[in-house]
Amino acid sequence: MKAILALEDGAVFRGESFGAPGETAGEVIFNTSMTGYQEILTDPSYRGQIVVMTYPLIGNYGINKEDVESTLPQAEGFAIRALSPIASNWRQQGTLEEWLRFHRKMAIQGIDTRALTCLLRDKGALKGVLSTVDLDEKRLVEKAIRSPGLVGRDLVKEVTCAEMRPWPESPMGETRFRVVAVDCGMKANIPRMLTQLGCQVTVAPATITAKQIFGMKPDGLFLSNGPGDPEAMSYLVGTVRECIGQLPIFGICLGHQILGLALGGKTYKLKFGHHGANHPVMDVQTQRVEITAQNHGFAVDTESLPKSDVQMTHINLNDKTCEGMEHKKLPVFSVQYHPEASPGPHDAHHHFKRFIRRMEGHA
Repeated sequence: MKAILALEDGAVFRGESFGAPGETAGEVIFNTSMTGYQEILTDPSYRGQIVVMTYPLIGNYGINKEDVESTLPQAEGFAIRALSPIASNWRQQGTLEEWLRFHRKMAIQGIDTRALTCLLRDKGALKGVLSTVDLDEKRLVEKAIRSPGLVGRDLVKEVTCAEMRPWPESPMGETRFRVVAVDCGMKANIPRMLTQLGCQVTVAPATITAKQIFGMKPDGLFLSNGPGDPEAMSYLVGTVRECIGQLPIFGICLGHQILGLALGGKTYKLKFGHHGANHPVMDVQTQRVEITAQNHGFAVDTESLPKSDVQMTHINLNDKTCEGMEHKKLPVFSVQYHPEASPGPHDAHHHFKRFIRRMEGHA
């Protein structure tokens, strides 16, 4: 079946559909990971986005039930150069094409993803429409122009859990700490890693109040990754602001941005964001470099943070944006990247132990 990906700037890419038929819209971004397409597609941070993979051959190891970061594929659409005709791996339980069709998610192959990536790198992330039902190029470009984009959108309400619930996996060994994890679109490997370090995790919706958090008497508060514009989440920013100084706080990705706003800073949209598993980040104090997994389109403006209270701890070596910060006096810190990986390198796993140390010092 023929498919078209049309962008708001007028660019059009014709290819073949290999997912569900239909039409979908989203911000078109590129991901530089070579593997991990299943984890990428099930990451709730990709809600509202059409993901373009820069690696040319995708699908060669199939799909399984274990390598998911949420119960469903979350990206609005998927674009690749070529779908592998063979899915071969001892863990595979189906093909990427079968999985996408089952979940009614759209995908396109046979397009020049290198040209598309260069376009997005030069012009920045663009709104787009992927369609198999409307093949009129001008009409699709107009639809892309009229689509909502990400700025000002609160997509967290679409992916957060409906109510508080205990994470089903038990802590390994003795239960050392109780952690409330605010689900803004949290990847499954995050609470999994916390339980491996002896934490009893309660997953809470993003609409939770500070009073509800204090009522559970946790030892720490975790703020998860998620999609959309952090400035659209004033309700969670207010909650976090009330919690600062009351208990240790650790934020990742969108949680890092929410924390930055709660500390009095501002956020801004990046030109084309950071999406991939090979981004170099440096600890500004030790100058140690980590290769990190990232997925975000917004960043914290470090110049807007109160310098008497907050300091930048990590910097992106590609574009010098803020990748980590901490409060100078309180057990509050965050990183912009994904220390839980899935997919990606494990260089940054130590930040979970850093959170444990903050809770130990606060006990």
